[in-house]
Amino acid sequence: MDSVKLDELRRRFGGDNEAAVYDPVFKAAVDKLFDEKGTRVAPYAGVPTLLDAPYRPVDWAAPDFSDLDVALLGVPMDLGITNRNGCRFGPRALRAIERVGPFHHVLKCMPLADLGVADIGDVPFRSRFFLEQSHEDIEAAVSKLVAAGVAPLSAGGDHSMTLPILRAVGRDKPVGMIHIDAHCDTAGPFDGSRFHHGGPFRQAVLDGVLDPERTIQIGIRGSSDYLWEFSTESGMTVIHAEEISRLGTDRIAEMAREKVGDGPVYLSFDIDSLDPAFAPGTGTPEIGGLTTREAQEILRGLKGVNLIGGDVVEVAPQYDATTNSAHAGAQMLFEILSLMVFSSSIGVGK
Repeated sequence: MDSVKLDELRRRFGGDNEAAVYDPVFKAAVDKLFDEKGTRVAPYAGVPTLLDAPYRPVDWAAPDFSDLDVALLGVPMDLGITNRNGCRFGPRALRAIERVGPFHHVLKCMPLADLGVADIGDVPFRSRFFLEQSHEDIEAAVSKLVAAGVAPLSAGGDHSMTLPILRAVGRDKPVGMIHIDAHCDTAGPFDGSRFHHGGPFRQAVLDGVLDPERTIQIGIRGSSDYLWEFSTESGMTVIHAEEISRLGTDRIAEMAREKVGDGPVYLSFDIDSLDPAFAPGTGTPEIGGLTTREAQEILRGLKGVNLIGGDVVEVAPQYDATTNSAHAGAQMLFEILSLMVFSSSIGVGK
C-alpha cells in the first residue's frame, strides 16, 4: 500500500473518525442499533425472546396487537409426532439462541426495525393431552392475529400445527405455500388419526384453505415417498433433495416464485429439511438433505414473494447437545422475517 492511500485511510477511519461509518445502508443500521455512547445491548443479556424481539404479553381474552405487522408466536406442542417426540421444547430452544440478526447483509434490511414485531409468547393451550383440541387453540389464537391484520410467524412444535394456522390464514381464500421439508406431509390417516404431523397439507387442501396448484415442496427425500402421491395428484410441485444439486438454488427459488405467483403465500420450514449433519435435533432426521447455506440461498431468492405468514417447526433440542439445530432454526426464522419486509401484504408494499 502506498503512503498516500494509507494517509487517506487514516484520515477517514482514524482519530476523530475512528467510529465513522460511511456506507448509507450500514450507517442506517448502526444508527438504529447503537446508543450515543456507541454501545448496544449485549446479545446474551436480558430476557430471551424469539430473535431478541420485544416481548409483548397478551391477554388472549382481549388481545392488543396494535402497531404490530408480525407476531412471533411459540407453539410448544408435539402431540402429532410419529417418531421421536420433544419438539414441544423447540420454541424455548429458539428463544435461547443469541446473535441471529438484527441486520441481514444480503437482503439489506433490519426486520425488527423495519417492521412492527414482537414476541407475543405462546399459544394458550387448554390441555397438554388432546391433539384436536390443541389444533382448535392454535387456530383460535392465529385467527385473532389475522383479524387484526397481523402476520403470524410461529416457532414449533410439530408440523401438524401448520394445519390450524392455514385454516386461520386461508379461511376466506386458499393460500399458496412454499414448503421446505424432508417429507411431503400429505399422507393419509396414521394409527387412526388424520391430524398427525405427516399429513397436515393433505387435510389443508381438502379443507379448502391451501391451494395445491400454488404449492411447492422442496428437499423431499427418505423412505416414505409411497405415502405422498396426494402431492402430485393434487397439483403440487415436488422437488426431491436429489434434484437440488442439478437444478441449483437460484433455479429452485425461481421455480418457487413462478409456482406461487403474486397471491398470498405461507412459508413453512421444517428443520428436518436440513441434513442431520447440520440439524440432528429433530424427530425424523433424514440424511441427504439441504445444507444450511443451500437453505439460506433458496430463502433469500424468494425476496418479493407475497408472504402472509410462516413457521419453523420440529426443532427437538434434546437430540443435539451442540445447540446447532436450534441455531439453524432461529436463523431460518430470521430469514423468513426478513423476507416479510418485502411482502406486499406486510412490509414495503403494504
